[in-house]
Amino acid sequence: MKVAILAGGFGTRLSEETAICPKPMVEVGGRPILWHIMKNYAHHGFKEFVVLGGYKVEYIRDYFLNYRGNRTDYTIDLNTGAIDWLESVNDDWKVTVLDTGAAAMTGGRIKKAKHLLSEGPFCLTYGDGVSDVDITALVDSHRASNNWCTLTAVTQPGRYGALRLKKNSSHVEGFREKGATDGGLINGGFFVCEPEVFELIDDSQSVWENDPMDRMIKLGKLGYYHHSGYWQSMDTLRDRMVLEAAWAEGNAPWKLWKD
Repeated sequence: MKVAILAGGFGTRLSEETAICPKPMVEVGGRPILWHIMKNYAHHGFKEFVVLGGYKVEYIRDYFLNYRGNRTDYTIDLNTGAIDWLESVNDDWKVTVLDTGAAAMTGGRIKKAKHLLSEGPFCLTYGDGVSDVDITALVDSHRASNNWCTLTAVTQPGRYGALRLKKNSSHVEGFREKGATDGGLINGGFFVCEPEVFELIDDSQSVWENDPMDRMIKLGKLGYYHHSGYWQSMDTLRDRMVLEAAWAEGNAPWKLWKD
């Protein structure tokens, strides 16, 4: 199963960093947050990625083009250009970097990857959030349903819009605005989708979280997987500092893989 990662937004609330590079390339512990996300998917056996780039996509392209050279020792013959790699790279991933356009919205980015993702179910997530969610259990939950999309519902206080969930059901009923003291569940990303979702996205300006999800709700095809563990997005400089501190202390809850 392929993993699509939304990595093309401007990241305006983290402008201190994103004026230089796209938000998924902002580093935590010396590695882009995008790398942290991919490491967790790979930990669960999902190693084929489609990175949906846009704003400053060249930074993402350069990162993966030079991935091995920046991580391992080598000897290069400057006359012939031949390279003798002295170490192997443990990350046996296959990565497609797709330029979906700087101005595209989230739904539009997904739609532009239809030719790469429409052969079957696929995972989808945002390129700016980490979690210790059990992705294997999430996928199993989706496969056991008849939903076109299963999102991960997480608890997060503050500024996010909360989900309305149907009682005694695994379906999402709608969304509502969330107050600072509201302990409701929110959309934490980490989706599993069926190819049918592409038909619910109109064009490049479609916002995945609006019309496509609303249409699935009306069709009874949007489900959820409840994750009660760690989840943290990186929307602001403060969020980055929280993640950086956890990593520096050796207490990063999202780090499921072994070095």
